[in-house]
Amino acid sequence: MKNAYLTGYLPLFSIFMFSLSFSVYGVGVLIELFKGIGIYAGMREFLSEFELKIFILILLMIVFFMVFAALKLIAETINEVSLLFFSKDNEGKALQQVRSGSIIYFVGSLVTVASMQSFIGLIIIFFITSFIYFIYFVMKIRETLTTAGTIGVISFEVIVWSVLLSSVFYVLIRLYSGLMASLPILEQIP
Repeated sequence: MKNAYLTGYLPLFSIFMFSLSFSVYGVGVLIELFKGIGIYAGMREFLSEFELKIFILILLMIVFFMVFAALKLIAETINEVSLLFFSKDNEGKALQQVRSGSIIYFVGSLVTVASMQSFIGLIIIFFITSFIYFIYFVMKIRETLTTAGTIGVISFEVIVWSVLLSSVFYVLIRLYSGLMASLPILEQIP
């Protein structure tokens, strides 16, 4: 007997594992940053080194958990809108077929444990996992699509994600440039 809800917990565990992997890497980066700007010693007056690492880990876990949960929500919305526009399926059978794809993200999140010391490795694993899921998504729903619908779904997904990621990247670059321009220490350098 196959239960349709058997893999219902996998997205939560996937988000948790991705968050943990990115947070473990972030702890080392933040501690080095704190040492570099001189506040690490002050923080050590209040917390032991272990307590400080756990505190930073928990804060980063919360932040990364929110980021990955938001990405999951956005991805599901984009998938469903693409199906609304291009699928012949009106009953939602295509969505039920794709649910088991959460196993792909679960396996990808487990693989990130092997790359906790490399941010580039973590990003590459996340993008490879997302690409594999995208191929899985298209293969599972292709029965409900025409050839034009398949091209439409792929184009829609690529365009929406490109615009979204480009916008976020642009805002981050502008924020970074504004921050660097406002630092008084940079004005003193000839």
